[in-house]
Amino acid sequence: MTNTLFITGATSGFGEACARRFAEAGWSLVLTGRREERLNALCAELSAHTQVHGLVLDVRDRKAMEVAIASLPPAFAKLRALINNAGLALGVDPAPTCDLDDWDTMVDTNIKGLMYATRLLLPNLIAHGRGAGIINLGSVAGNYPYPGSHVYGASKAFVKQFSLNLRCDLQGTGVRVTNIEPGLCESEFSLVRFAGDQARYDATYAGAEPIQPQDIAETIFWVLNTPAHININSLELMPVSQSWSGFAIDRSAKA
Repeated sequence: MTNTLFITGATSGFGEACARRFAEAGWSLVLTGRREERLNALCAELSAHTQVHGLVLDVRDRKAMEVAIASLPPAFAKLRALINNAGLALGVDPAPTCDLDDWDTMVDTNIKGLMYATRLLLPNLIAHGRGAGIINLGSVAGNYPYPGSHVYGASKAFVKQFSLNLRCDLQGTGVRVTNIEPGLCESEFSLVRFAGDQARYDATYAGAEPIQPQDIAETIFWVLNTPAHININSLELMPVSQSWSGFAIDRSAKA
């Protein structure tokens, strides 16, 4: 039986790394992305190794997702796995001064986009049955607060709880659900968050030996290839250089 994998947000970062890793292993791929030129180039490259079907769309567009998934060619319709990778963080300003449009975009992408892809593809995954899997890209930001995380961290906390609840609803179907929770990772994700500020991006990772997208792809590959009777509920990863900070205390307050 051919293994077919659906990846959202496949044109950069974790999504692109996963596409390359699974293509090497001979999995058929359905790849989505908003940037048509990038997606077409990736599909053309990987089609030398495996079957690839590209979908130029935004996961926030429910109607476009419905049409694209309903129109999947038969060879790509029976899925072994879904990687809900599409997501982003925007801005680092504190809540009182942040851009409310950024909050909308993060909710629409990280929460609603993930919901749309999951719900629309559940029949395809259930049709595969035992051994199928859903990988949701969460974050340590869904577990630990930090300044400027506000809606981004909250959206990843949603991903964490949604993954657990989904496991309950899928009991008996054979479909597994895993929440991957990375810490400091070096990818285009941060350049988007910093609005293209390369100097800030470079300073964030300088000397830290951060996680690379290939590391996450290798981890996901392992999760989806564990024995079918095992479910990895969640997996939190950090570079060795990263740990936790102490509680913040404001000493300027007056009694």
